[in-house]
Amino acid sequence: MSRLDSMLRRFTAQRDGLNWAAEEIADQPGDVLDLGLGNGRTYDHLRELFPTRRILVIDRVLQCHPSCTPPAEDFLEGEAEPMLRRLQKMGARIALAHYDFGTGIKDDDVAEAARLSPLLAPVMCSGGLIVSGQPLVGFRQVRGPDTIAPDRYLFYRS
Repeated sequence: MSRLDSMLRRFTAQRDGLNWAAEEIADQPGDVLDLGLGNGRTYDHLRELFPTRRILVIDRVLQCHPSCTPPAEDFLEGEAEPMLRRLQKMGARIALAHYDFGTGIKDDDVAEAARLSPLLAPVMCSGGLIVSGQPLVGFRQVRGPDTIAPDRYLFYRS
C-alpha cells in the first residue's frame, strides 16, 4: 500500500472513529481531549461534533492553521507528561480523548503511548472513550465501527 493510500485510510478511520465515538458518549458528561493538535484538522472536526463541550488540546507547539486555533485557555502547550499532570491537577474529567501523538516511527510511537497511558487514565471519566492511532495500556479495548479495519485505529474504554 502506498503512503498516500495509507494516509487516506488513516484519515477515513480517524473520522469514522470520532463520529462513532461522539454517538457513543452523547449522554456522558465530560470534556473532550485532543492529544496532538498538528495542523488542526481533527480539532476542527471535534468542534463540529461537540459544539457545546469544552475541547482541551495538548501539543508541543502551536502551529495549526489559523482557523483551527483553540482558545488560549484550552491549549496546553508543552510535552505531554507535564500537560497530562496539569490536567489532573485541574480536575479535568474527559469523556472522549483522541490520542494522535506520533513521529511515524512505530517502535518509538508504541513506547511513548505505553509511557503516557498511565498519565491519561486519571483524567478519563469512568466509561469514557479513547480513540487512538497507537496501542494504549491499562484500558479495555473495545470494537469500534465496522468500517474500520481492526489494526487501523484502536478504541478503548476507561
